[in-house]
Amino acid sequence: MDLLSKIRNNEAVIGVVGLGYVGLPLLMEFVEKGFKTIGFDIDERKVEKLNAGKSYIKHIDHKRVKAVRDSNIFEATSDFIRIKEVDCILICVPTPLTKHREPDMSFIIDTGKVLSKNIRKGQFIVLESSTYPGTTEEVLKPVLEESGLKGDSDFWVGFSPEREDPNNPNFNTHTIPKVVGANTEYARQLAVALYEKVIVKTVPVSSSQAAEATKLLENIFRSVNIALVNEMKMILDRMGIDVWEVINAASTKPFGFMPFYPGPGLGGHCIPIDPFYLTWKAREFEINTRFIELAGEVNTQMPYWVVGKVMDALNECSKSIKGSSILVLGAAYKKDIDDPRESPSFKLIEIMLGKGADVDYHDPFIPELPDMRMYDIKKKSVDLTPVNLAKYDCVLISTDHSTYDWDFVVKHAKLVVDTRNATQNVLENRNKIVKA
Repeated sequence: MDLLSKIRNNEAVIGVVGLGYVGLPLLMEFVEKGFKTIGFDIDERKVEKLNAGKSYIKHIDHKRVKAVRDSNIFEATSDFIRIKEVDCILICVPTPLTKHREPDMSFIIDTGKVLSKNIRKGQFIVLESSTYPGTTEEVLKPVLEESGLKGDSDFWVGFSPEREDPNNPNFNTHTIPKVVGANTEYARQLAVALYEKVIVKTVPVSSSQAAEATKLLENIFRSVNIALVNEMKMILDRMGIDVWEVINAASTKPFGFMPFYPGPGLGGHCIPIDPFYLTWKAREFEINTRFIELAGEVNTQMPYWVVGKVMDALNECSKSIKGSSILVLGAAYKKDIDDPRESPSFKLIEIMLGKGADVDYHDPFIPELPDMRMYDIKKKSVDLTPVNLAKYDCVLISTDHSTYDWDFVVKHAKLVVDTRNATQNVLENRNKIVKA
């Protein structure tokens, strides 16, 4: 039976490489639709937890993971020799930036090298990691061909960008349409057939490059618009106008306007990174991406602007940031998740520590700051008690988790700098609040 028929008959074995915020939800969809599935990860802790039926991601329920494990058609492993057992391989590994803000292809290349030692004829390999146009064809496929097999004849490749939005109450892996692209007709057929089994709608495009560019456009669109409202925030702050009030008023227009909201800086695994992937690739074609780069400059400067507002607020209390104690609320990159990747909280903490402040943090979902590629801040979440709140010179709201009681925070804090408009409904002690 050929691979296309195996997929259509639910007889294909699915392998997911990288069991993080993208790979794990995708894997679970395939298991729940009846596909035998193997999860691959180099992190033994993830493998052990999954095989024990336990979740390590906040918004993925333990019961769901246990049900998937008890299905007897799923297991996790760190043994990549078992890649030979699967028919379709979905690669969900990180694509960060280097310290010079250039694409870091090491995770894709290293994964490709491991796969090249273990792949066999007849497999379909899909890259899901956000990346620049050409990566699947120019980077991944040649590495896989180190196996001695030939792409587009012995095996097929495609690209389907992940569109995960962790803890979004309105959309999940199953309900978000899936863009799929490949450079041969048969590979496109494989991609459509595969994802149609688990996703509400597939959107095929003509090539892997077009699919890669689609993901970048989606996130550059958000980056540019966030930069716009961040710049508006700085202008209106100087004018004494509340940007949040302006956005809410503008949002009443039923056409031609889409609200975006300012913050302390960009976070997450896509929006702070993807624009730089395109600007890097564009240089190969002698094109300057001035508009995209300007948005990136505005967004990357936001943590510094926020710290400036903290310094001004402390100054009004006759205090210098040097020697002041500051509590940062929230280490996740957005509310109600446990994902710290690219969170602006890390940059805020780094800047304030560099200015001589004594900085702690609290996050109900991140008990200890993990080692990050660009940061190594050894801190544990402090308890959010009246005594603790009162002892800090300033409380800086970086992530507006729903679990926070803002009346409680403002009541017991000496000074609150709010980057998320989280305290908008607090009625008492508003003289303590500074918006940033």
